[in-house]
Amino acid sequence: MTSAPRLVSFDLDDTLAPSKTAIDPRIGELLIRLAEHIEVAIISGGQLAQFVSQVVQQLPTAPPETLAHFHLLPTCGTQYYRFAGTPTDPHALTQLYAQDLTADEKHRALTAVEEEARRLGLWETRTWGDILEDRGSQITFSALGQAAPVDAKKNWDPTGERKSLLREAVAARLPNLEVRSGGSTSVDITRKGIDKAYGMHRLADETGIPLTDMHFYGDRLDPDGNDYPVLAMGQVHCIPVTGWEDTATHLDALIPTLPDRALAGHASLSGHDV
Repeated sequence: MTSAPRLVSFDLDDTLAPSKTAIDPRIGELLIRLAEHIEVAIISGGQLAQFVSQVVQQLPTAPPETLAHFHLLPTCGTQYYRFAGTPTDPHALTQLYAQDLTADEKHRALTAVEEEARRLGLWETRTWGDILEDRGSQITFSALGQAAPVDAKKNWDPTGERKSLLREAVAARLPNLEVRSGGSTSVDITRKGIDKAYGMHRLADETGIPLTDMHFYGDRLDPDGNDYPVLAMGQVHCIPVTGWEDTATHLDALIPTLPDRALAGHASLSGHDV
């Protein structure tokens, strides 16, 4: 395992920012500094709109050649975006792929997760936004709704037992789909084998960087968590964190150890020489 990674990947909620909230300016600055040295990827169960509001719109001003080293993989890696890098709109994004669910897969997933949540007494009546969400390539159950306050989410299932119970019940009904615990109150459903490990493999394919030269930071590396598939690969160096402050501390220590050089020789899909 190399001590100086060529690519660093992050979960988003509770790794780079509290659930569904914007990244702290300190994290934004660290991500830009990191991208000046190596490739930076974010893989999360959140949809693209969350990536844009939580991260993209919060990043400090940076030239297109720096933003070109970001890789954004929403919905657990079932989608992949890069910065387009135009001078007039530096935050414009281009899609590389989307592994969308079929209409039948969506129907079965939505039906199973609602019925099991109701059966288990986990279908809440006081919510903030939709409980069920069709993200195209992922169906997401959020017990308190997508816009629930952070404190309410933390208090709903502090041990993770309720989500695990729901995940197991839904997985038993959907053997041909992937069912994993997501954020603090969520369960995510994607196509079988399409998870964060799939996203890491695609990063290796698209960048030419071996998995053994990558690091991954996540708060849910436990067996039921949606970060666990990356750990289970056994090739990517995984760093467990407890929140964005913990991640920032790790990056403060990592960045000074990285070579002070351009990313010559690394692959790019946005038309930039890297």
